[in-house]
This record gives sequence, structure tokens and C-alpha cells, in this order.
Amino acid sequence: MPTTRVSSEAIGDVAGDAQVAPGGDAPPAGGFPEEALDRYRAELFAHCYRMTGSVHDAEDLVQETYLRAWRSFHTYEARSSLRTWLHRIATNVCLTALASRQRRPLPSGLGAEPADPRGELTTDGEVPWLEPVPDARVGAGPGAGDPAGVVAARESVRLAFVAALQHLPPRQRAVLLLRDVLAWRAAEVADLLGTSVAAVNSALQRARGQIEQLAATPEETREPESAELRALLDRYVSAFERYDVGGMVELFTADAVWEMPPFTGWYRGGEAITTLIAGNCPAQAAGDMRMVPTSANGQPAFGLYMRGADGVHRAFQLQVLDLAATADGVRVGHVVAFFDPGLFDRFGLPEALAD
Repeated sequence: MPTTRVSSEAIGDVAGDAQVAPGGDAPPAGGFPEEALDRYRAELFAHCYRMTGSVHDAEDLVQETYLRAWRSFHTYEARSSLRTWLHRIATNVCLTALASRQRRPLPSGLGAEPADPRGELTTDGEVPWLEPVPDARVGAGPGAGDPAGVVAARESVRLAFVAALQHLPPRQRAVLLLRDVLAWRAAEVADLLGTSVAAVNSALQRARGQIEQLAATPEETREPESAELRALLDRYVSAFERYDVGGMVELFTADAVWEMPPFTGWYRGGEAITTLIAGNCPAQAAGDMRMVPTSANGQPAFGLYMRGADGVHRAFQLQVLDLAATADGVRVGHVVAFFDPGLFDRFGLPEALAD
């Protein structure tokens, strides 16, 4: 949905020099508070991203949110906080957009059984695939705020959670996010959606049930902060850079999942994953691949670079990892390898590496 991009300077030129009231969210009468653009942009972007599964769509929808807020600011009566008012607008903007858009799945969400790792790879460019998001864009990066807030932000944008959200009808998706992520009261959600509290509670129960079936719970995931977790990631990088396919097997859980949009197949288990890599990866020897760490969706991620015939390592795929605790220690439980070199710029990664 193309929209006009609005900067704080542009709104300031039209709306005047309004200031947010000291000590609170409610602005004085007379103009749209320019500070709100920066104060709430990250969390509004995160909300729109969870709703749509698309970084590009979320950017456009945040712009549309501010346009609508600016145009209707004269109706704002401070009965709720400015933050709540903006989230109301953003939710309505997302629901309007989603009425005419397809959901954004991962390959494992297409309904097929795990693919044969020796079979032919098939792509589908017509599917609007789920997109990864840099931690810094959603308030989940280092220095983004208090530690508890950062952990909460990471959990609310984990790739498995956002992928599971895409299976919910848009209004049910909104109910779950408003109640469980933003901690709105049922009455507030009912007022926004023009329905009853009973209907909101029923939708929330159904949404929670489906999410539990599709996405890992926080207790099933681990953050890469301990020495053990860092050591696992070091071994993972080393196995790829040395092209040690055999050594990769023990790094995955028994039921690990590997998927790589826009390829439609997905693969389960370390043996299947390494068979897939051995049969399809362009690398032939140690040094053909190099990995640069980053973070996406509150999870460890790596930009993988492949050496070409000219000896230059160029952007090849962006891997987002989910780690799991097992009886044998921490292992890699899920990898989504996005075959879209255009993502590297979004994550601040170069197109090629200097040797």
C-alpha cells in the first residue's frame, strides 16, 4: 500500500511548534506533538510488523498511522494516553491493509510434509514470504532499554511467533497482540474492534490455542548469553566456514527444522539437513563460506557469504537461528535461511567481504 512518507519536520511545518505536556503523554491543544514520531515509532513499527510479517509493509503502515493521527488530532481528547491512541490507529490501519493481502508464511507453514533432502528444490516467487526484522528496528537490540523490556521485545517478535500469528485471522491476530503483548484490557480491545468483551475473550482463547500449537513458548527457547550458548554458535560458524558437513549433524536437535524461502520445501532432523547441504550447497572446500554475525527477531543470525569464481565472498543467504536446550546441551532447533541478498543492506551487512 503506497503511502506518503511524513517526517517530523514536515509535520512541524504544518502543525506548529506543539510540545508534549511535561510528565505525561497527553499533548496540549494546538498541534500534533512532533516528539511522538520518534518516541513511539519503534513500538508502532513492531506492532505493524507482528500484524503483517513484513518489514516493508510495516514501514508504510506506520507512515499511514502518523498521517491519520495528524489529520485527526483535533479529535484527540486525552481520555487515553497518546501511546494508546496511536496504537488504536495503527491497529485499524493494519486491519484495513490485511483485508486485501495474503498471509506471509514460512515454507513449513504451507501445509506440506517435510521434503526429501535428495529431491529437487522448487521455488515459489508468488508467495509473499515472511520477512526477518533487525533487532534494532523493534527495540530488541543492545542498549534499547531496560533489560526486562528488551527480553519482552525479543520474545514478541521471535520468528516462530510471528509466523504463527500469520495463521490467525486478522481480527483474532489483533486481539492476541493487544491483550497479550500490549496488555490492553478486554474492554479496550472490544471498544476498538466494535464488539463485546465476551467476543474478545472468546477470540483470545482461540488465538492462544492456535499459537500454542504452532509456536515455541518462551520456556522452550534460550537466549545466546551464556558461555555454553556462545560456544555453540562458534562451533556452528566454524562448521560452515570449514565446510565440515559431518560436524554439523551434532549441532542440531533430533527434530531440528531447516527452511529457506523462497524454496518451498522444509526439512526435519540433522541428517536430512546435512544431506540437503551436501547435495546443494555451492561450497566445495574450507574457506568457500564466511559468516558475519547479526541479530534478527530477537535471535542470533548470520549473513553467509559464498566465494565466487573470482575469489570474492558475496552475500548468499541470511540465517536466523532458534536454539533449544536438550539433554545433551544447547543445540540448534530451527534455521530459516533467507535466500534474499537484498536483506543484507537492511541488516547493515556489506554485499561483499574484503579478503
